[in-house]
Amino acid sequence: MQCPPRQTAGRIMLRGLQCRRFPRHGSDFLVLHRPLVFLDLETTGATAHFDRITEIGLVEVDQGECIGEWSTLVNPEQRIPPNIEMLTGISNAMVEDAPKFAELAGDLMQRLEGRVLVAHNARFDYGFLRNEFKRLGLLYQPEVLCTVKLSRRLFPSERSHSLDSLIARHQLSCANRHRALADARVLWDFTRQIHLDLDHSLIQSAVDDLLKGPTIPAGLPRNVLDGLPEGPGVYLFFGENDAPLYVGKSINIRARVMSHFSSDHSVAKDMRLAQEVRRLESIETSGELGALLKEALLVKKLSPVHNRKLRRSGDLTSLHWNPVDGPKIPATVSAADLTSLELAHVYGVFRSKRKAMDTLRDLADEHGLCHRLLGLENGKGPCFAFQLKKCRGACVGKESELNHAMRLSMALSRLRVEPWPFQGRIGLREVHRASGLTEIHLLDRWCYLGTVRDPSALHDALETRHDLIFDLDTYQILTRFFKRHSHNLDIIALSDSR
Repeated sequence: MQCPPRQTAGRIMLRGLQCRRFPRHGSDFLVLHRPLVFLDLETTGATAHFDRITEIGLVEVDQGECIGEWSTLVNPEQRIPPNIEMLTGISNAMVEDAPKFAELAGDLMQRLEGRVLVAHNARFDYGFLRNEFKRLGLLYQPEVLCTVKLSRRLFPSERSHSLDSLIARHQLSCANRHRALADARVLWDFTRQIHLDLDHSLIQSAVDDLLKGPTIPAGLPRNVLDGLPEGPGVYLFFGENDAPLYVGKSINIRARVMSHFSSDHSVAKDMRLAQEVRRLESIETSGELGALLKEALLVKKLSPVHNRKLRRSGDLTSLHWNPVDGPKIPATVSAADLTSLELAHVYGVFRSKRKAMDTLRDLADEHGLCHRLLGLENGKGPCFAFQLKKCRGACVGKESELNHAMRLSMALSRLRVEPWPFQGRIGLREVHRASGLTEIHLLDRWCYLGTVRDPSALHDALETRHDLIFDLDTYQILTRFFKRHSHNLDIIALSDSR
């Protein structure tokens, strides 16, 4: 059967081809009753916000029959990297005279509208299309079927579900791998082949599950997802009387919010959120660090009812020990006092004073330390641990206090709070590669002082009074971030606050 060409203008290439007929008629393929478009894109890279499309190929299907194919090169308005040229065979010279996406958008949207978008690793292709249309002020939000996910559902014992694996497993042919139309044809062939090899009810069940979109809660407007960004940031759910329900973070706000509503019948917390939510807010950040810091701050500020791990810094306790010019035995200190201490002599951050002392007692038993010299036991003479042969005898002169102190230092070392690695306050610049959004996070002794987006606002932000309160979440966020990005930090030295 010859797929009929469709009329178009410009440099778009239309291709008719002999669509292979399968033994069963298309109407037998239940999944194929709906209008479908099998699509593949070639791009300049992997980041939808930054990279651009270089080629589009699609196969249009109605009632299980191929009704047309369409493909075109696209001028990406940026250079194609050499490794991408080598992979796809699409060179900068080939796309130089090709139409830009803006010139193709109208015709392409007509071909896509009303059809289920079928793609391999569909998040990639859909992300590029959505962003290209968004640049032109057009909204594209189709039903999306991912053939990677479909293959995983139908063939769970298979290790790989790449397009090459599908071609080999199902004995499909592809004359020009890594070119858009050729790869789109493979997806169409794969879909027909599984209808010949598997029970139709199994396929239908898998497809229905994969196409199940988010169920918008009754308390929210139907278009609530339209304005959500696809970049990093924080989202907030509010209930009746604007009561804070939940604060979350994600590198893709829209996808994360959708996941809450998609699973609201299987995850208890999501079900409750869907029932109670009345309003939704989102705050874009320049990156993951900004989202983590903002989430930690908002959880403590708002105390949302569905954030289980609420941490209040005032309840936290640490051990402070400096035998040279500080307490001779480990003493408990409130987290609120940590910013005034030399952190090199602070050990652990605990939920309570009791937890701190229990940890000290466990260390003493593990390392043969004296409970009396640690302030865990009062009185004179041998401590109880010495009588149980768990203490090496510092309490009765069998071990010198200096040697005991050295062993205590080694035992506590794994709990040491990291010293602040800078001279004073700093600004940590974070830039989102795709959008260019830049933020400067103000930090001092593991405390988060806020974020500015305009460097000219730095002075006013620094002049604002900041009461430093040590926060365990912020400390852990920053120490992990500094270790992971130790060679890639953009630090702005600010005036010393001490």
